[in-house]
Amino acid sequence: MWQSYLSSVTCLECRQSITYRPGLDSCPGCGSTWLDARYDYETVAEIWRAGLSDRPASLWRYGELLPITDPTGINSMGEGFTPLFRATKLQERLEHPAIFIKDERQSPTSSFKDRQAAVATSSMRVAGITECVLASTGNAAVAYAAYCARADIKLWIFLTSMVPAAKMREAALYGAEVIKVAGTYDQAKKVAEDFAVRRGIHLDKGAKAIPGKESMKTVAFEIAEELACLQGGDRKWAAPDWYIQAVSGGIGPIGVQKGFEELYTMGLIDRVPKIAVIQVSGCSPMVRAFQANRPTAEPVVPETRITVLSTGAPGFGYELLYQAAQTYGGYMESVTDDEAFEAMRQLAKTEGVSVEPATAVAFAGLEKLVAQAIIKPEETVIVNCSGHTFPVEKHIMAEENILDVRLSSSTEIKPDVPLDGLRAALKRLDDQVKTIVVIDDNPMDSRLIRRLLQAKKPYRVFEAHNAYDGLKTVRERLPDLVVSDLSMPEMDGFALLEELKQDPLTASIPVIVISAKELSLEDERRLAGQTSSVWLKGSFSTKDLVEHVVTTLSGPPPEPDSPGPRRIHVETQELVRTKDGQLVPKNSPAADHQAKRIVLIEDNPMDARLISRILQMDLPLDIVRVPNGQDALPVVRQEKPHLIALDLNLPDRSGFQILTDLKQDKELDKIPIIVITSKDLSEAEREVLKSNDVRSVWQKGELDRQKLIAEVEAELI
Repeated sequence: MWQSYLSSVTCLECRQSITYRPGLDSCPGCGSTWLDARYDYETVAEIWRAGLSDRPASLWRYGELLPITDPTGINSMGEGFTPLFRATKLQERLEHPAIFIKDERQSPTSSFKDRQAAVATSSMRVAGITECVLASTGNAAVAYAAYCARADIKLWIFLTSMVPAAKMREAALYGAEVIKVAGTYDQAKKVAEDFAVRRGIHLDKGAKAIPGKESMKTVAFEIAEELACLQGGDRKWAAPDWYIQAVSGGIGPIGVQKGFEELYTMGLIDRVPKIAVIQVSGCSPMVRAFQANRPTAEPVVPETRITVLSTGAPGFGYELLYQAAQTYGGYMESVTDDEAFEAMRQLAKTEGVSVEPATAVAFAGLEKLVAQAIIKPEETVIVNCSGHTFPVEKHIMAEENILDVRLSSSTEIKPDVPLDGLRAALKRLDDQVKTIVVIDDNPMDSRLIRRLLQAKKPYRVFEAHNAYDGLKTVRERLPDLVVSDLSMPEMDGFALLEELKQDPLTASIPVIVISAKELSLEDERRLAGQTSSVWLKGSFSTKDLVEHVVTTLSGPPPEPDSPGPRRIHVETQELVRTKDGQLVPKNSPAADHQAKRIVLIEDNPMDARLISRILQMDLPLDIVRVPNGQDALPVVRQEKPHLIALDLNLPDRSGFQILTDLKQDKELDKIPIIVITSKDLSEAEREVLKSNDVRSVWQKGELDRQKLIAEVEAELI
């Protein structure tokens, strides 16, 4: 078995050298996500010099130069080592003697993105990552969905509404959670990033991430091996003169460029090929910048029917490709939608090769470069041919499996969305991604519960009419909440609860019991610590039940634009669970005695709801939110809380000033304080917090939920 010879990682922006670890995705020095893996090329050159013909025909034959440090974590479906063949009819038509097609359509999901998905998910497995967020223009979504399904990684995919519905349905078919964003791809990336941060989920960074770029260089390795074989002779490796690819964000050419550079560094090829980057003219920021000889590209709003190539802001990716063009030659060209469609028809009629429009862009670009004599007659050309997905029909995968997020009420897609519009979209998405499974043997009762909930919020609600089907649905869907009856045939609700709590995957899912069964003391004992609440049919209002579900899933309900404090507390359940796990009436002294009070000083309502939900899921708390600095001290004096949670960035007053005022008041000085903030703190600021006896400091984007709960619980004992 091969081993990786990865030696270090270099930040491409600040050039700092970093020790590699699985999951590394940013530079600790400057924060950049553009990282580059480096290897022991001298040792690998000795191994590869004799050729690799005895190895498996997949991208993993090049394991020494891949960033997977533990081969047992590999997630593979035989991707890589796709065919390279001569395009004889295309050569005749263009009167060019050496044109080859690298047929990436033969990949598991018919796209070169399978390489990226295979290496990225393998890296996630090695790092112990089980949930991932991805923004995509189409093909990467399908590839990641397939590979995440195989690796048991839950995947959230954010796609623009311009992506063909068939691609969305195909991603959903693999079990991915598909969110359609009515905006540009760059806006979809922003929504995905915020979603990942808020939920504490791994965000795959595509070309910027080490696995993404490293996977694509295997295309170069394969071309060098295959071309040497096709050209004959004793050589084991050979480089073409040109490599051509249609691009969106540029991950393919960036990785392929690096692959050829590594082969050249190891002395296996005699030159680094020129890269031709082809974009569609309706979204060609790289081409515009290149032809104006600018080292950076200005973002554009995509205006093309070929949505797979609709990245309007290439960012640092363009800078890398521009530098490569300056070093080795190369070119960037654009073609129209119609030119791409015509190239697609010609390729099918002559070569018998059917491709999607995004791939046809590369062949239309080839025609232009040959006609303009940019590609010389004696030069060997390789064209990347990728992407021909099958259409998933509506009767196979319904549109209801795809969530829809609009950034504004306007149908026009705009490059800049106001912050309040983005927050509103994320708030709607928070509701849409919530999943509830209702288990009741009476279909009328389960249907009523579903309709009541969906009339209030756009939740996804799935019904099961016996405990066995319910258990299966819960394990497949891993919902945010289960609503279950107790009296069911074959397996009752008590046994269902035991099954759910014994499974590590479902043990933490809150369960609300709704039953007509009169509860005995033994029943209450069996339910103690197993449910979030118990409701007896006929003894509660439907409004109270719905509000309780909303509160359980989302923390507090949406707040009005009021400057005053808001109490965040669940008060609608018939029975409540105390800290020691006992079921008691909601208004009993035992329940009141157990509830501890926290004053949360936080101006951002979304952050307040998230923090409150985290804490109230495990602890019986009464949380009072103060949305500004002015009301902080009066509310603390009135509530006399057991703990204060303080943000530092408030609109009217610094959190440091509030902290000073609290410590100067003898009545308030003894109340423990924790800080939860998004502010990057200097050493001096941390010393100020420490000198004011702040118990702990938590960064919002890096919240460890279990540690936060443990800290708060320890302070409240």
